[in-house]
Amino acid sequence: MAMQRLDKILASQNLGSRKEVGAIIRSGRTNVNGVAVKRPEQKADPDSDVITVDGEILEFKKFIYLMMNKPVGVLSASRDPRVRTVVDLLPPRLRRRGIFPAGRLDKDTRGMLILTDDGAFAHRMLAPKSHVMKWYEAELDSPVSQGDILAFRRGVTLGNGMTCLPAELSVLREGEHPLALVKVREGKFHQVKRMFLARENLVLSLRRIQIGGLSLDPKLPEGAVRELSPEEVSLALGEEHG
Repeated sequence: MAMQRLDKILASQNLGSRKEVGAIIRSGRTNVNGVAVKRPEQKADPDSDVITVDGEILEFKKFIYLMMNKPVGVLSASRDPRVRTVVDLLPPRLRRRGIFPAGRLDKDTRGMLILTDDGAFAHRMLAPKSHVMKWYEAELDSPVSQGDILAFRRGVTLGNGMTCLPAELSVLREGEHPLALVKVREGKFHQVKRMFLARENLVLSLRRIQIGGLSLDPKLPEGAVRELSPEEVSLALGEEHG
């Protein structure tokens, strides 16, 4: 990575604003390769130089990738002056500048959401041509028919005349309110709900459980978030690991 100003490096790692990290540097609390630095404008290479703040080594991460178990009632957005957003749920140490939800979940939909500040990664994961499947559990008002399964496989035509890409539909649980598994590779507005509505069925609740080869961590409570490993980032793009 190219050389950067030290204050820019520290600010990018959520250690404070440029003004705040500038004060940290000028106070002599920062070392680069064992040498005390007091000039915020001094250049360093975050990939090769050893940078310490208050004696702790800075583990530089160009981008951050998070998995959240989104609860119902929270907006999939970076900020909104009226309602709580998924970024508002992040602990301060993970709330980096530029972070956003990669692919939205409706306010009343829960489950797996990935947040990142890597726009190229988000585009690869979300673009229909990438064929990254998103898996949903849908609790329904009515049973699923063979006609529904065939319609999803062919591509459901929505109420506005728009046709969805072929999707997979299967039944996980029969009963008064059956549970279905839906796999789609695109993310049209309210898509899963609108697909069932086109088949004269109503989605009572919806939960995303998987993106690509990455499943929602069963140990992650609703509203909680954790960082993804490099292997998990690849799995979210549909890439396999042996």
